[in-house]
Amino acid sequence: MKRALQEPAAWPHQVGVIPSRARSLQHRTEADRLRAAVEGGGTAVLCQVLTGMGGVGKTQLAAEYARAAWDDGGLDVLVWVNASSPSPMISGYAQAGVELCGADPEDPEQAARKFLAWLAPKAGQRPCRWLIVLDDVTDPNDLVVHPEEPGTRFSLWPPASPDGRALLTTRRRDAALFGEGRCRIEVGLFTPAESLAYLTASLAARDRAEPSDQLTALAHDLGHLPLALAQVAAYLIDSGETAATYRDLLADRATRLTDIAPDALPDEQPAALAAAWSLSIDRADTLRPNGLAYPMLHLAAFLDGNGIPQDVLISEPARTHLAAHRTTRGSQAPEPAPVSPADAVRALRALDRLSLIDHTPTTPHQAVRVHQLIQRTTRDTLTPHQYDHIARTAADALMAAWPTAERDTDLAQALRTNTSALTRHAEDALYTPDVHSVLHRLGRSLGESGQLGATIDHFHYLKNSVASRLGPDHYSTLIARSNLASWQGETGDAAGAVRDFVELVEAMTGAVGPDGHSTLIFRSNLAGWQGRAGDPAGAARDFVELVEAMTRVLGPDHPDTLVARSNLASWLGEAGDVVGAAQACADLLADRMRVLGADHPDTLAAQNDLAVLRRLAGDVAGTTQAFADLVESTTRVLGPDHPSTLLARNNFASWLGEAGDAAGAAQAFADLVESTTRVLGPDHPDTLTARNNLAGWRGQAGDMAGAATAAEELLKDMTRVLAEDHPYVRIVQYNLKRWREKAKRMPRKSGDDDTPRR
Repeated sequence: MKRALQEPAAWPHQVGVIPSRARSLQHRTEADRLRAAVEGGGTAVLCQVLTGMGGVGKTQLAAEYARAAWDDGGLDVLVWVNASSPSPMISGYAQAGVELCGADPEDPEQAARKFLAWLAPKAGQRPCRWLIVLDDVTDPNDLVVHPEEPGTRFSLWPPASPDGRALLTTRRRDAALFGEGRCRIEVGLFTPAESLAYLTASLAARDRAEPSDQLTALAHDLGHLPLALAQVAAYLIDSGETAATYRDLLADRATRLTDIAPDALPDEQPAALAAAWSLSIDRADTLRPNGLAYPMLHLAAFLDGNGIPQDVLISEPARTHLAAHRTTRGSQAPEPAPVSPADAVRALRALDRLSLIDHTPTTPHQAVRVHQLIQRTTRDTLTPHQYDHIARTAADALMAAWPTAERDTDLAQALRTNTSALTRHAEDALYTPDVHSVLHRLGRSLGESGQLGATIDHFHYLKNSVASRLGPDHYSTLIARSNLASWQGETGDAAGAVRDFVELVEAMTGAVGPDGHSTLIFRSNLAGWQGRAGDPAGAARDFVELVEAMTRVLGPDHPDTLVARSNLASWLGEAGDVVGAAQACADLLADRMRVLGADHPDTLAAQNDLAVLRRLAGDVAGTTQAFADLVESTTRVLGPDHPSTLLARNNFASWLGEAGDAAGAAQAFADLVESTTRVLGPDHPDTLTARNNLAGWRGQAGDMAGAATAAEELLKDMTRVLAEDHPYVRIVQYNLKRWREKAKRMPRKSGDDDTPRR
């Protein structure tokens, strides 16, 4: 049975994480203008665009408006989306599509389309009051997506609706952002009165007070930039310095920084901003664990300022970087001491304490937010060598946090977004001295998430970038071409993948020789795509030759040799030699148990493949035993409630019945129904499938009445979950009718009659 889609969430419902409220948030005139624009716009003004230079508080204004609208009960649906590039926008919309529309999570682009279509008003349907926030639109062109298929471009602008509103934040002022139905709201610096109120309130919250004239002068020194004022307030609170003393420190530091790098200040900010940042980071670096704030901020400056997973910044490469670059003051640097994950977290807390970052551990995939101005100013202090070194360290940290199997889709999206940010900041560093693996991992992750069009675009770009830097015949260029060929094959062009890999095998042979490891891998890819293009016999022949070559070059127990043997068994089966395939798989299983152990995932996979091949070979008894062995292994290794264990139990129960033990199959499915109901829930598709099989095997075992009762109860639940006209509901209806008719024809047991009893 095809996996059922998630039930739509009830309203009100929120998707995405709203940034946490800034300390001592200051009410601003822009907030009143925003609310007036939304409430007074009618149906004509559908979208408000908050625009302004970095550091003025656009995101905080948007967040405060969204929270207020949500808390006031004025919204049915609130969606907060990171709009720094197309990929997180598509993922944010797709998440909303899955949660609100029951969209397929395996096709993000289609799920995003479904959600956007759902937002449009429809006659006869309950109106939905929605707000979509697109935070940090970096490029207006990102709001139009061009998938791989021609004619399928679609807009990421929310649709027009009398009940819906969109809110964008951006530093851009492109005309494309301000078309019909969009209201532009400029967000500027604090007014002098707002600056004074902010500093006064921030200090008062910690029982501090400073003369108003000094605070007014300090705000003037900092150009009334909200971001700079937040850092100053945190510094004054943490250090205990007076405003007058801080002004002296600020003036001295600003003079020195201007002498060193007069043109390095972003967004036309005064030198005082860089000076304020410099004083704050110096202060953070004195907090325990001493000397880790600087190197931690250096890493964070290269990643996504809208949200960095904490696991990236406390990974082993990140901690090695912290230990090697711990700052020291006034003495010779000692031998680098190891930095623990707890110390790395404390470094994040120190930066948060000085308002250099926003650290929110309760949202681990977006635990660290850093303003783009702070990131830019931090990067601008680095020498070219430091810049490239830290960029590659950040790439190492991303790879260390990237799981092999992407079960957590939110984490995967966060890692992709951070990799894209790193590429924007330091792309050249990722190609020197070689192409960093994170660029390939980004492409594979896009493909594994279902964004095939984005995957093809990524590998096209990567192939061209590597070729332009390193040459068309360079090893790294060939690797990029192989990834592109494979993912183009995944879009359905298996024949094209074969053509590409024929050329790639020849090119890689010229680069590293016929026995080079990469040449052998390319030959494996070629053979696999040949089979998928419709030539399983040719694939099997090629894998026979490849297994011989890998055994000779790499050794019989090398992981790639074992994988090639697994592929050989599969293609033998596809070519019709099921008996030969089963024998090859049995031999492989024995070797994997010897080399990898009985509990290794590849060993479990071989057990499953052997069971499937024995089934195809018609060996009912062998299939039943193979699945029995697999149930024992997966239960021991993965636990009784793991999805792989439940699947193995399902297959074992079915083949137990096929082997002639219908009663045993019925009991096995009864046990499985209990487990899937407890683990997955009563409405999960696997639970419904197990219940359908239970009814069938009860009937096969002769319990027609029990089968009919089970089918009748199943029909009620499937109709509720899937709807009356669903094909699976019709199948259960047919089975119920069949079991009822058979139950009527069953002979009565001795002593049973319809005579009323007194």
